[in-house]
Amino acid sequence: MKNEHKVRKLKVVRVVTASYVVPWHLGNTLKRISQDFDVCVVGQDVSSYKDSYPDIKWVDIDLNRKISPTADLVSLYQLCRFFISYKPDIVHSIMPKAGLLSALAAAICFVPIRLHTFTGQVWATKKFRWRILLYAIDKLIASLNTVCLTDSPSQSQFLYENCISKSGKPLPVLGNGSLSGVDLSRFDSVNLENRAISLCAELGITQQNFVFAFIARKTLDKGAIDVINAFSKVVQIHPHSLLLFIGPDESEGRLEKLMLYTPELFHNVLRIDKVDNHELFLAITDVLCLPSYREGFGTIVIDAAALGVPTIGSNIIGLVDAVENNKTGILFPVGDIDQLIAAMLFFLENPLQLKSMGDAARQRVECCFSADKLYAELKCFYLQLVSGR
Repeated sequence: MKNEHKVRKLKVVRVVTASYVVPWHLGNTLKRISQDFDVCVVGQDVSSYKDSYPDIKWVDIDLNRKISPTADLVSLYQLCRFFISYKPDIVHSIMPKAGLLSALAAAICFVPIRLHTFTGQVWATKKFRWRILLYAIDKLIASLNTVCLTDSPSQSQFLYENCISKSGKPLPVLGNGSLSGVDLSRFDSVNLENRAISLCAELGITQQNFVFAFIARKTLDKGAIDVINAFSKVVQIHPHSLLLFIGPDESEGRLEKLMLYTPELFHNVLRIDKVDNHELFLAITDVLCLPSYREGFGTIVIDAAALGVPTIGSNIIGLVDAVENNKTGILFPVGDIDQLIAAMLFFLENPLQLKSMGDAARQRVECCFSADKLYAELKCFYLQLVSGR
Protein backbone atom coordinates (compact mmCIF):
# COMPACT_ATOMS: atom_id res chain seq x y z
CA MET A 1 0.00 0.00 0.00
CA LYS A 2 2.83 2.42 0.85
CA ASN A 3 4.49 1.88 -2.54
CA GLU A 4 1.20 2.46 -4.33
CA HIS A 5 0.72 5.70 -2.42
CA LYS A 6 4.18 6.93 -3.40
CA VAL A 7 3.66 6.45 -7.12
CA ARG A 8 0.14 7.90 -7.25
CA LYS A 9 0.19 11.32 -8.80
CA LEU A 10 -1.69 14.08 -7.03
CA LYS A 11 -4.84 15.19 -8.82
CA VAL A 12 -4.84 18.89 -9.71
CA VAL A 13 -7.84 20.72 -11.18
CA ARG A 14 -7.24 24.11 -12.81
CA VAL A 15 -10.44 26.14 -13.11
CA VAL A 16 -10.81 29.04 -15.55
CA THR A 17 -13.79 31.09 -16.65
CA ALA A 18 -13.24 31.15 -20.40
CA SER A 19 -11.17 29.01 -22.74
CA TYR A 20 -9.18 31.87 -24.28
CA VAL A 21 -6.99 32.09 -21.16
CA VAL A 22 -5.74 28.52 -21.57
CA PRO A 23 -2.90 29.22 -24.05
CA TRP A 24 -2.19 32.66 -22.60
CA HIS A 25 -2.07 31.90 -18.88
CA LEU A 26 -1.89 28.11 -18.50
CA GLY A 27 -0.18 26.89 -21.66
CA ASN A 28 3.39 26.82 -20.38
CA THR A 29 2.31 25.08 -17.18
CA LEU A 30 0.21 22.48 -18.99
CA LYS A 31 3.17 21.53 -21.21
CA ARG A 32 5.21 20.66 -18.13
CA ILE A 33 2.86 19.59 -15.36
CA SER A 34 1.65 16.18 -16.56
CA GLN A 35 4.99 14.54 -15.69
CA ASP A 36 4.36 15.33 -12.02
CA PHE A 37 0.57 15.55 -11.53
CA ASP A 38 -2.70 14.29 -12.99
CA VAL A 39 -4.28 17.48 -14.28
CA CYS A 40 -7.76 18.45 -15.38
CA VAL A 41 -8.79 21.86 -16.74
CA VAL A 42 -12.37 22.98 -16.14
CA GLY A 43 -14.12 25.95 -17.76
CA GLN A 44 -16.20 27.21 -20.62
CA ASP A 45 -15.36 25.35 -23.87
CA VAL A 46 -11.89 24.39 -22.60
CA SER A 47 -12.02 21.05 -24.42
CA SER A 48 -11.32 22.94 -27.64
CA TYR A 49 -7.65 22.71 -26.58
CA LYS A 50 -7.58 18.96 -25.98
CA ASP A 51 -5.50 18.28 -29.10
CA SER A 52 -2.91 20.89 -28.09
CA TYR A 53 -2.38 19.32 -24.67
CA PRO A 54 -3.13 15.59 -25.06
CA ASP A 55 -1.95 14.63 -21.55
CA ILE A 56 -4.52 16.87 -19.86
CA LYS A 57 -8.12 16.00 -18.98
CA TRP A 58 -10.74 18.56 -20.04
CA VAL A 59 -14.21 19.23 -18.62
CA ASP A 60 -16.52 21.86 -20.10
CA ILE A 61 -18.57 23.74 -17.52
CA ASP A 62 -20.08 27.10 -18.47
CA LEU A 63 -18.70 29.66 -16.01
CA ASN A 64 -20.12 32.85 -17.51
CA ARG A 65 -18.00 35.95 -16.86
CA LYS A 66 -21.10 38.06 -16.21
CA ILE A 67 -23.15 37.78 -13.03
CA SER A 68 -26.23 35.60 -13.55
CA PRO A 69 -27.68 34.08 -10.33
CA THR A 70 -29.53 31.23 -12.04
CA ALA A 71 -26.69 30.28 -14.41
CA ASP A 72 -24.15 30.63 -11.59
CA LEU A 73 -26.09 28.25 -9.35
CA VAL A 74 -26.18 25.71 -12.18
CA SER A 75 -22.42 26.09 -12.66
CA LEU A 76 -21.83 25.69 -8.93
CA TYR A 77 -23.88 22.48 -8.90
CA GLN A 78 -21.93 21.11 -11.88
CA LEU A 79 -18.60 21.94 -10.22
CA CYS A 80 -19.69 20.19 -7.03
CA ARG A 81 -20.73 17.08 -8.94
CA PHE A 82 -17.41 17.00 -10.73
CA PHE A 83 -15.31 17.52 -7.58
CA ILE A 84 -17.21 14.73 -5.79
CA SER A 85 -16.61 12.29 -8.64
CA TYR A 86 -13.03 13.29 -9.49
CA LYS A 87 -11.80 13.72 -5.89
CA PRO A 88 -9.02 16.24 -6.58
CA ASP A 89 -6.19 16.85 -4.12
CA ILE A 90 -5.75 20.44 -5.29
CA VAL A 91 -8.14 22.88 -6.96
CA HIS A 92 -6.48 26.00 -8.37
CA SER A 93 -8.45 28.78 -10.08
CA ILE A 94 -7.76 32.01 -11.94
CA MET A 95 -10.18 34.77 -13.04
CA PRO A 96 -12.83 36.25 -10.70
CA LYS A 97 -15.91 34.18 -11.59
CA ALA A 98 -13.93 30.93 -11.68
CA GLY A 99 -12.37 31.90 -8.38
CA LEU A 100 -15.69 32.45 -6.63
CA LEU A 101 -17.51 29.36 -7.92
CA SER A 102 -14.46 27.13 -7.58
CA ALA A 103 -13.83 28.26 -3.99
CA LEU A 104 -17.46 27.66 -3.02
CA ALA A 105 -17.64 24.24 -4.68
CA ALA A 106 -14.26 23.09 -3.37
CA ALA A 107 -15.15 24.15 0.17
CA ILE A 108 -18.54 22.41 -0.01
CA CYS A 109 -16.87 19.23 -1.28
CA PHE A 110 -14.02 19.34 1.27
CA VAL A 111 -11.22 19.50 -1.33
CA PRO A 112 -8.01 19.35 0.77
CA ILE A 113 -6.06 22.15 -0.97
CA ARG A 114 -7.91 25.11 -2.44
CA LEU A 115 -5.98 27.83 -4.31
CA HIS A 116 -6.77 30.96 -6.28
CA THR A 117 -4.40 33.30 -8.11
CA PHE A 118 -5.46 36.94 -8.28
CA THR A 119 -4.52 38.46 -11.63
CA GLY A 120 -5.80 42.02 -11.26
CA GLN A 121 -8.73 43.45 -9.34
CA VAL A 122 -11.81 44.40 -11.33
CA TRP A 123 -13.08 46.49 -8.40
CA ALA A 124 -9.98 48.69 -8.41
CA THR A 125 -11.38 50.82 -11.25
CA LYS A 126 -15.06 50.58 -10.28
CA LYS A 127 -17.14 52.96 -8.18
CA PHE A 128 -19.80 52.75 -5.51
CA ARG A 129 -21.96 49.59 -5.43
CA TRP A 130 -19.99 47.62 -8.01
CA ARG A 131 -16.75 48.31 -6.18
CA ILE A 132 -18.25 47.16 -2.87
CA LEU A 133 -19.76 44.00 -4.40
CA LEU A 134 -16.67 42.96 -6.36
CA TYR A 135 -14.38 43.67 -3.43
CA ALA A 136 -16.61 41.53 -1.19
CA ILE A 137 -16.32 38.68 -3.72
CA ASP A 138 -12.51 38.85 -3.60
CA LYS A 139 -12.63 38.84 0.21
CA LEU A 140 -14.85 35.76 0.10
CA ILE A 141 -12.52 34.01 -2.35
CA ALA A 142 -9.58 34.71 -0.06
CA SER A 143 -11.41 33.40 3.01
CA LEU A 144 -12.64 30.15 1.39
CA ASN A 145 -9.29 29.07 -0.05
CA THR A 146 -6.42 27.38 1.74
CA VAL A 147 -4.19 30.14 0.41
CA CYS A 148 -4.29 32.65 -2.45
CA LEU A 149 -1.47 33.79 -4.69
CA THR A 150 -1.03 36.86 -6.86
CA ASP A 151 0.92 37.12 -10.10
CA SER A 152 2.94 40.19 -9.06
CA PRO A 153 4.50 41.65 -5.89
CA SER A 154 2.84 45.05 -6.35
CA GLN A 155 -0.57 43.38 -6.54
CA SER A 156 0.11 41.50 -3.29
CA GLN A 157 0.99 44.79 -1.62
CA PHE A 158 -2.15 46.47 -3.01
CA LEU A 159 -4.37 43.68 -1.70
CA TYR A 160 -2.59 43.78 1.65
CA GLU A 161 -3.29 47.50 1.92
CA ASN A 162 -6.94 46.70 1.18
CA CYS A 163 -7.14 44.05 3.92
CA ILE A 164 -6.79 40.97 1.73
CA SER A 165 -3.82 39.05 3.10
CA LYS A 166 -2.57 35.74 4.50
CA SER A 167 -1.98 35.59 8.26
CA GLY A 168 -1.41 39.33 8.35
CA LYS A 169 1.15 39.29 5.52
CA PRO A 170 0.91 40.05 1.77
CA LEU A 171 -0.25 37.12 -0.34
CA PRO A 172 2.63 35.02 -1.71
CA VAL A 173 4.00 35.36 -5.24
CA LEU A 174 5.76 32.60 -7.16
CA GLY A 175 9.27 33.70 -8.07
CA ASN A 176 9.35 37.26 -9.39
CA GLY A 177 5.79 37.13 -10.64
CA SER A 178 3.89 36.04 -13.78
CA LEU A 179 1.42 33.17 -14.11
CA SER A 180 3.51 30.71 -16.10
CA GLY A 181 6.55 32.56 -17.45
CA VAL A 182 7.87 32.60 -21.01
CA ASP A 183 8.62 29.62 -23.22
CA LEU A 184 12.04 30.77 -24.41
CA SER A 185 12.11 28.22 -27.23
CA ARG A 186 8.89 29.67 -28.65
CA PHE A 187 9.86 33.32 -28.22
CA ASP A 188 13.20 33.04 -30.01
CA SER A 189 13.97 35.67 -32.64
CA VAL A 190 16.35 33.39 -34.58
CA ASN A 191 13.76 30.62 -34.90
CA LEU A 192 11.09 33.14 -35.95
CA GLU A 193 13.21 35.08 -38.44
CA ASN A 194 12.03 33.50 -41.71
CA ARG A 195 8.36 33.52 -40.71
CA ALA A 196 8.69 37.12 -39.56
CA ILE A 197 10.06 38.15 -42.96
CA SER A 198 7.09 36.47 -44.64
CA LEU A 199 4.62 38.20 -42.32
CA CYS A 200 6.17 41.59 -43.05
CA ALA A 201 5.77 40.96 -46.77
CA GLU A 202 2.17 39.88 -46.25
CA LEU A 203 1.34 43.02 -44.24
CA GLY A 204 3.31 45.38 -46.47
CA ILE A 205 5.81 46.30 -43.75
CA THR A 206 9.26 47.40 -44.91
CA GLN A 207 12.56 48.08 -43.13
CA GLN A 208 11.75 51.79 -43.23
CA ASN A 209 8.71 51.30 -41.00
CA PHE A 210 8.85 51.63 -37.22
CA VAL A 211 6.32 49.23 -35.71
CA PHE A 212 4.38 49.74 -32.48
CA ALA A 213 2.07 46.95 -31.32
CA PHE A 214 -0.96 46.81 -29.07
CA ILE A 215 -1.82 43.16 -28.35
CA ALA A 216 -4.69 42.78 -25.91
CA ARG A 217 -8.46 42.75 -25.65
CA LYS A 218 -9.59 46.05 -27.20
CA THR A 219 -11.29 47.52 -24.15
CA LEU A 220 -11.23 50.85 -22.34
CA ASP A 221 -9.50 49.17 -19.38
CA LYS A 222 -6.68 47.99 -21.65
CA GLY A 223 -6.24 51.50 -23.08
CA ALA A 224 -7.32 50.64 -26.61
CA ILE A 225 -8.80 54.09 -27.27
CA ASP A 226 -5.78 55.80 -25.69
CA VAL A 227 -3.26 54.04 -27.93
CA ILE A 228 -5.25 54.95 -31.06
CA ASN A 229 -5.43 58.62 -30.04
CA ALA A 230 -1.73 58.73 -29.13
CA PHE A 231 -0.57 57.01 -32.31
CA SER A 232 -2.63 59.38 -34.48
CA LYS A 233 -0.42 62.20 -33.19
CA VAL A 234 2.82 60.25 -33.53
CA VAL A 235 2.22 59.27 -37.15
CA GLN A 236 1.81 62.94 -38.10
CA ILE A 237 5.39 63.55 -36.96
CA HIS A 238 6.81 60.21 -38.17
CA PRO A 239 4.76 59.06 -41.19
CA HIS A 240 6.79 55.84 -41.49
CA SER A 241 5.48 54.53 -38.17
CA LEU A 242 2.85 51.78 -38.01
CA LEU A 243 0.59 50.39 -35.29
CA LEU A 244 -0.33 46.72 -35.14
CA PHE A 245 -3.71 46.89 -33.35
CA ILE A 246 -4.32 43.27 -32.39
CA GLY A 247 -7.02 41.60 -30.32
CA PRO A 248 -10.77 40.99 -30.10
CA ASP A 249 -12.90 44.14 -30.11
CA GLU A 250 -14.63 44.35 -26.73
CA SER A 251 -15.08 48.13 -26.78
CA GLU A 252 -18.90 47.89 -26.96
CA GLY A 253 -19.00 49.74 -30.26
CA ARG A 254 -16.71 52.63 -29.35
CA LEU A 255 -13.98 51.68 -31.81
CA GLU A 256 -16.46 51.25 -34.63
CA LYS A 257 -17.85 54.71 -33.94
CA LEU A 258 -14.35 56.17 -34.03
CA MET A 259 -13.70 54.40 -37.33
CA LEU A 260 -16.97 55.71 -38.76
CA TYR A 261 -16.76 59.34 -37.65
CA THR A 262 -12.99 59.92 -37.37
CA PRO A 263 -11.33 57.47 -39.78
CA GLU A 264 -8.20 59.66 -39.87
CA LEU A 265 -7.33 58.34 -36.40
CA PHE A 266 -6.63 54.94 -37.98
CA HIS A 267 -4.07 56.10 -40.53
CA ASN A 268 -1.23 53.52 -40.63
CA VAL A 269 -3.11 51.32 -38.15
CA LEU A 270 -3.32 47.64 -39.10
CA ARG A 271 -6.46 46.33 -37.40
CA ILE A 272 -6.20 42.60 -36.64
CA ASP A 273 -8.53 40.35 -34.63
CA LYS A 274 -7.40 37.82 -32.03
CA VAL A 275 -4.34 35.79 -33.08
CA ASP A 276 -2.97 32.48 -31.82
CA ASN A 277 0.61 33.21 -32.90
CA HIS A 278 1.31 36.52 -31.18
CA GLU A 279 5.00 35.63 -30.94
CA LEU A 280 5.22 36.14 -34.71
CA PHE A 281 3.68 39.62 -34.51
CA LEU A 282 5.98 40.52 -31.62
CA ALA A 283 8.92 39.39 -33.76
CA ILE A 284 8.16 42.20 -36.24
CA THR A 285 7.50 44.78 -33.50
CA ASP A 286 9.88 47.51 -32.34
CA VAL A 287 7.94 48.63 -29.23
CA LEU A 288 4.95 47.14 -27.38
CA CYS A 289 2.32 49.58 -26.06
CA LEU A 290 0.14 48.60 -23.11
CA PRO A 291 -1.56 51.73 -21.70
CA SER A 292 -3.83 49.76 -19.36
CA TYR A 293 -5.89 51.19 -16.53
CA ARG A 294 -6.04 47.82 -14.77
CA GLU A 295 -3.69 44.89 -15.27
CA GLY A 296 -2.36 41.74 -13.70
CA PHE A 297 1.32 41.04 -14.22
CA GLY A 298 1.21 41.67 -17.97
CA THR A 299 2.18 38.40 -19.64
CA ILE A 300 2.47 40.04 -23.04
CA VAL A 301 5.22 42.30 -21.66
CA ILE A 302 7.62 39.46 -20.86
CA ASP A 303 6.67 37.65 -24.08
CA ALA A 304 7.79 40.77 -25.96
CA ALA A 305 10.87 41.15 -23.77
CA ALA A 306 12.02 37.63 -24.67
CA LEU A 307 12.25 38.87 -28.25
CA GLY A 308 14.14 42.01 -27.27
CA VAL A 309 11.09 44.28 -27.53
CA PRO A 310 10.75 46.97 -24.84
CA THR A 311 7.35 48.09 -23.54
CA ILE A 312 5.60 51.38 -22.99
CA GLY A 313 3.15 50.74 -20.16
CA SER A 314 1.01 52.51 -17.60
CA ASN A 315 2.58 53.01 -14.20
CA ILE A 316 0.08 50.75 -12.46
CA ILE A 317 -0.01 47.71 -10.19
CA GLY A 318 1.22 44.64 -12.08
CA LEU A 319 2.99 46.44 -14.90
CA VAL A 320 5.50 47.97 -12.49
CA ASP A 321 6.72 44.41 -11.91
CA ALA A 322 6.79 43.44 -15.59
CA VAL A 323 8.59 46.61 -16.76
CA GLU A 324 11.70 48.08 -15.13
CA ASN A 325 11.16 51.77 -15.80
CA ASN A 326 13.80 53.31 -18.06
CA LYS A 327 15.64 49.96 -18.18
CA THR A 328 13.37 47.50 -20.03
CA GLY A 329 10.78 50.03 -21.10
CA ILE A 330 9.02 53.23 -20.10
CA LEU A 331 6.20 53.62 -17.60
CA PHE A 332 3.97 56.70 -17.82
CA PRO A 333 1.14 58.05 -15.61
CA VAL A 334 -2.03 56.09 -16.31
CA GLY A 335 -4.37 57.88 -18.70
CA ASP A 336 -1.84 60.58 -19.61
CA ILE A 337 -2.02 60.63 -23.43
CA ASP A 338 0.64 63.31 -23.75
CA GLN A 339 3.15 61.19 -21.82
CA LEU A 340 2.24 58.15 -23.91
CA ILE A 341 2.95 60.17 -27.05
CA ALA A 342 6.24 61.37 -25.58
CA ALA A 343 7.32 57.80 -24.81
CA MET A 344 6.48 56.66 -28.34
CA LEU A 345 8.44 59.56 -29.82
CA PHE A 346 11.39 58.81 -27.52
CA PHE A 347 11.81 55.33 -28.96
CA LEU A 348 11.35 56.57 -32.52
CA GLU A 349 14.04 59.21 -32.09
CA ASN A 350 16.53 57.29 -29.92
CA PRO A 351 17.50 54.02 -31.64
CA LEU A 352 20.43 53.35 -29.29
CA GLN A 353 18.16 53.46 -26.21
CA LEU A 354 15.65 51.29 -28.05
CA LYS A 355 18.27 48.60 -28.54
CA SER A 356 19.67 48.98 -25.03
CA MET A 357 16.26 48.58 -23.38
CA GLY A 358 15.37 45.68 -25.65
CA ASP A 359 18.60 43.86 -24.73
CA ALA A 360 18.01 44.49 -21.02
CA ALA A 361 14.43 43.23 -21.32
CA ARG A 362 15.58 39.98 -22.92
CA GLN A 363 18.27 39.42 -20.28
CA ARG A 364 15.77 40.01 -17.46
CA VAL A 365 13.34 37.46 -18.89
CA GLU A 366 16.05 34.83 -19.28
CA CYS A 367 17.10 35.41 -15.66
CA CYS A 368 13.74 35.73 -13.91
CA PHE A 369 10.77 34.65 -16.03
CA SER A 370 11.47 31.46 -17.95
CA ALA A 371 8.59 28.97 -18.04
CA ASP A 372 10.83 26.28 -16.54
CA LYS A 373 11.63 28.50 -13.56
CA LEU A 374 7.98 29.42 -12.95
CA TYR A 375 6.82 25.80 -13.23
CA ALA A 376 9.49 24.69 -10.74
CA GLU A 377 8.18 27.32 -8.31
CA LEU A 378 4.58 26.12 -8.79
CA LYS A 379 5.47 22.45 -8.36
CA CYS A 380 7.37 23.20 -5.17
CA PHE A 381 4.45 25.26 -3.84
CA TYR A 382 1.93 22.47 -4.50
CA LEU A 383 4.12 19.86 -2.80
CA GLN A 384 4.78 22.09 0.19
CA LEU A 385 1.05 22.62 0.70
CA VAL A 386 0.32 18.91 0.49
CA SER A 387 3.18 17.93 2.81
CA GLY A 388 2.06 20.63 5.23
CA ARG A 389 -1.27 18.88 5.63
